[in-house]
Amino acid sequence: MSARRTPSRTASLVTLGCARNEVDSEELAARLEAAGWRIADDDDTPDVVVVNTCGFIESAKQDSIDTLLAAADSGAKVVAAGCLAERYGKQLAEALPEAAAVISFDHYADIGAVLDDVVAGRPVKPHTPRDRRRLLPITPVERHREARHVPGHITASQAAEDDAAVPTPASGPRLMRRRLTGGPVASLKLASGCDRRCTFCAIPSFRGAHVSRPPEQVLAEARWLAGQGVKEIVLVSENSTSYGKDLGDLRALERLLPRLAAVDGVERVRVSYLQPAELRPGLIDVIAGTEGVAPYFDLSFQHASPTVLRRMRRFGDPERFLGLLERIRERAPRAGIRSNFIVGFPGETEEEFEQLIGFLQEARLDVIGVFGYSDEEGTEAAGFDGKLDQDVIDERVSVLAELAEELNAQRAEERIGEELRVLIEEDLGDGGFEGRADHQGPEVDGSVTVQGIGLAPGQFVRAVAVDAEGVDLIAKVKAGP
Repeated sequence: MSARRTPSRTASLVTLGCARNEVDSEELAARLEAAGWRIADDDDTPDVVVVNTCGFIESAKQDSIDTLLAAADSGAKVVAAGCLAERYGKQLAEALPEAAAVISFDHYADIGAVLDDVVAGRPVKPHTPRDRRRLLPITPVERHREARHVPGHITASQAAEDDAAVPTPASGPRLMRRRLTGGPVASLKLASGCDRRCTFCAIPSFRGAHVSRPPEQVLAEARWLAGQGVKEIVLVSENSTSYGKDLGDLRALERLLPRLAAVDGVERVRVSYLQPAELRPGLIDVIAGTEGVAPYFDLSFQHASPTVLRRMRRFGDPERFLGLLERIRERAPRAGIRSNFIVGFPGETEEEFEQLIGFLQEARLDVIGVFGYSDEEGTEAAGFDGKLDQDVIDERVSVLAELAEELNAQRAEERIGEELRVLIEEDLGDGGFEGRADHQGPEVDGSVTVQGIGLAPGQFVRAVAVDAEGVDLIAKVKAGP
């Protein structure tokens, strides 16, 4: 008689939140496959569903919990991973018995064994959350030791010994990644963690201090992604302008971007999550003037009133911010610029709110994100006096969101007649193709519908904007050279 084969174990990954979580999920997928697990297709019924949760704001937390409950209703065993699980650990496990396990970042290296325990019915002890922030100063050695358990951070020596790490082209550093989605665009993590101490933000407490990935590791992953058919790489982190400071090189990103743009097969590099107070003139020049790097500035303004910004433990005012925008547009007149803003921060007066409105009316941003303030556990702002009534916050959010929609539509209309470099991402049928121009980041900044014949996803085309619908543009392929 032939030996009886054990059916393969199947896992599905559901990713919520930001692009950084998407990269983390692809690391988990690589580790699972190395441990003998199969990543489920759409038609599969998985043995385990791993939900990579988001724990940023209250609405994201609720979405994560709803997703965990829906996954449990499917009959599969459910594992909570990601930021919500890291942030609450044992507390989440007690409140959500539907989850078979609630795991920390520290579990990621042994995720295959963790899921083995889940399938076998062996209990997985939930972790007690700890504050991953480290008091500064902290040495680079200490940073990278602490980051060992943070997704996306593995040293070359660790990778050489890790079965989940895959070799990269030209015998470069090994990395852990398994693409979960196709398409010509992929995120690449520059760093994890953040050294800023914004009073409204809890992210440093569970993501830790800022730790940059070595440039050669980033380049190796870019080459690997290019080999997977990726044409655009989106660099993500909690704060990209801090890249390299823990490596002893404040200009590391300025040096890295031209090298990334020169990777064979990569045709566009985009940087996200830039802090205005740290945006150096040299970095502006590189982003605005390097062929293959999108002239795109994802700026984290958060507000414009100097007094609100000081309470947020941030810096700036309308004059400085407008001056920064002017410098960017002097170098790249058609640059894409987006930002998010928090409305209703404790103590925000009507005058301070009007300052924000006035700034937005002058700034001509391509995309404006608006969020209402809510207390986050463990943050300094949660203990501030001067909390606004929720109806006041809601009213201000409504006013600013309506203004943002109008201003963004006006900015899109200004681009009618502009020549665009569009990466085609989807065939819509009937001669229509959807893609994004240099000024549009993935998912959040609108898209371009291109009318043309013989186009295909992954192709860059020159097109002229002929109309606008909100933040979206309609364009026709440019005739001639």
